Amino acid sequence: MTVTFARRTEFLKKSEIREILKITQRPEVISFAGGLPAPELFPVEEMKHIAVKVLEESGSQALQYSTTEGFEPLRKQIAARMNARFKTVVQPANVLITSGSQQALDFSGKLFLNAGDVVLCESPTYLAAISAFSAYEPRFMEVPTDNKGIIIAELEKILQTVANIKLVYVIPDFQNPTGRTWSLERRKQFIKVISKYEVPVIEDNPYGELRYEGDLLPAIKAFDSKGLVIFVSTFSKTFCPGLRIGWIAADIRFIEKYVLLKQGADLHTSSISQREISMYMEVYNFEEHIQRIIKVYKQRRDAMINAMQEYFAGEIRFNRPHGGLFTWVVLPEQVNAVALLNRCLQHNVAFVPGDSFFPTRKVENTFRLNYSNMPEEQIWEGIRRLAMVIKEY
Repeated sequence: MTVTFARRTEFLKKSEIREILKITQRPEVISFAGGLPAPELFPVEEMKHIAVKVLEESGSQALQYSTTEGFEPLRKQIAARMNARFKTVVQPANVLITSGSQQALDFSGKLFLNAGDVVLCESPTYLAAISAFSAYEPRFMEVPTDNKGIIIAELEKILQTVANIKLVYVIPDFQNPTGRTWSLERRKQFIKVISKYEVPVIEDNPYGELRYEGDLLPAIKAFDSKGLVIFVSTFSKTFCPGLRIGWIAADIRFIEKYVLLKQGADLHTSSISQREISMYMEVYNFEEHIQRIIKVYKQRRDAMINAMQEYFAGEIRFNRPHGGLFTWVVLPEQVNAVALLNRCLQHNVAFVPGDSFFPTRKVENTFRLNYSNMPEEQIWEGIRRLAMVIKEY
């Protein structure tokens, strides 16, 4: 008997970031590759206390099967925080707890996409979203994007002329990989066009609360009067990624479908992890925790920008993000970022080449840098090494 795999496996590829991270596990490597939170900011001691408290107060429930939708007190807390922070109008019934936001992306592909359907996205866009959707064999179309977000005229032109568009995927706040943030006006224009053509939108917002200057902007979902926007987020960047707790906030017609998909996938997200996060928010000040993260990440963002300003030549362009975990570098056109990475690894410094963030075309002269996971002195040294290799190249 010959073993054959489903056709969808042909579209599955190794995560380039995960493969690079294997190399960067060596302690001597200064890695700007992963989107890793700073582990020294994890509330380890507090979580020891919380773990005991959860087991003492509700151990039998925490270790038991639970509802697919998720722990109701946590869903209430998420809805309240979303409404306060991002100006949405979300009820707990609109919230489904997922095993990280990556599961939400996978479910979204499964829910909306048949082979050949069209997914619109920013250019560039999040690599793991491309991977999640690719299993369902869609056709990606990149919408031209500037520093204020998707260019609305280009979006409407595509919506007018392209058939079978099933989904629009966007990251309006501190986008991965570029770090750019949509303006308030661009958000309003976007939802106006989306409402006209009535296409579902995945608004991926894992970084929105990590703003280092200026005020938090309303989510696109805050302007959504037709229930077309599916808001996806996670506690991985603001709390502890190892707990794998994310969520979907959407119109009830979508949530009902997502619940069915989750029942077929894993029944429910970890009961004890949900209760631990909920208990933490009851016992400790979650906003103070986020402010501690913001203070450290802002210093590291500043260190990276200052180091690039000092060491990089004038032909190299880069973003100065107002929050999030990443900045984006554009090299002269003749420089190949993959070849550059191979040389950089010889000098024990790593980044993620940008070509994998473009689902429909090859853009070889860009790369993504993460600043959240390295202390400032290593950021300076890593950028110095990187600039040295670029100069040699």
